[in-house]
Amino acid sequence: MPEAAALLASGVDALLSHRSAAKVWLMPVPAISTVEVSLVGRDIPSRPGISFHRIPSLGSKDRRRHAGLALTSPARTLLDLGAVLTPRGLEQAVADARARRLVPPRELQAALARAPRRHGASALRSLLAHEVRPALTRSQAEELLLSIVRTAGLPSPETNVRVGGYEVDFLWRAQRLVVEVDGYAFHSSRAAFERDHVRDADLDDAGFRVRRVTWRQLTQTPDAVAGRLGRALSP
Repeated sequence: MPEAAALLASGVDALLSHRSAAKVWLMPVPAISTVEVSLVGRDIPSRPGISFHRIPSLGSKDRRRHAGLALTSPARTLLDLGAVLTPRGLEQAVADARARRLVPPRELQAALARAPRRHGASALRSLLAHEVRPALTRSQAEELLLSIVRTAGLPSPETNVRVGGYEVDFLWRAQRLVVEVDGYAFHSSRAAFERDHVRDADLDDAGFRVRRVTWRQLTQTPDAVAGRLGRALSP
C-alpha cells in the first residue's frame, strides 16, 4: 500500500492528510499521483511520490488511526481539503461525510476553532456560513438540476435521501415534493418504466407529490424547469 510506505518513509509523527486521508475515509475526491503527508513541527527532504505539508502542531482530536494508518480525522481532513479542492468539490466531500455520519454535527465548527488560520479554513468557513445543507449529487443530470434550483433562488432541497421507503433524488420535505431526474440509460426499458410508476404510486400514497424531469428538459428548457418547480413549491 503506497500510503503505508509513505508514512514509514516520513518518520515519527507523520500522518496521511488532505486527499490521501480523504481516500482512506472514502470521501469523493479526485485521485492524485502522490501521497499527501502532514509532518508535525518538522521538515524533511522531499521524497519521490510524497507531498509534504508542515504543520506546527496537531492535537489528539484531529488525529485518528484507521485501517492501520495514522491520518487526520474526518473533520480535519475536510478542513485541509478546503485548500486543494474547488468550492463545489469541498461541498460534495462535506455532504458525503455527513451522509455517512463520519462527522458529528458540530465537529466541523470545532475543527475550525482549533485551526482558524490553517490553509483551507476560509473555504470551509465560507461553505458553512452560506449553506442550508451541502448537497451531494450522483450524476451530471442531478448536478445540473441543482444548479437550476440555485440560480432560480428556489429553496434548497435535500438530495439522495430516503423517504417513503425509497431513496429519492431531490426532496423538499416541508412541501412534500419529490423530484426525480430521468436519465435515458436508467429509464429506457419497459421494466424501468413499470418500476418507476410503482415507485411514484407508493410515494403518492405516502403523501408526497412526485415530479420527473429529463436530461433534455434540463439542457434545453432550464427556465421552464425552474418555473414548474417554482409553482410546485408555492404555497
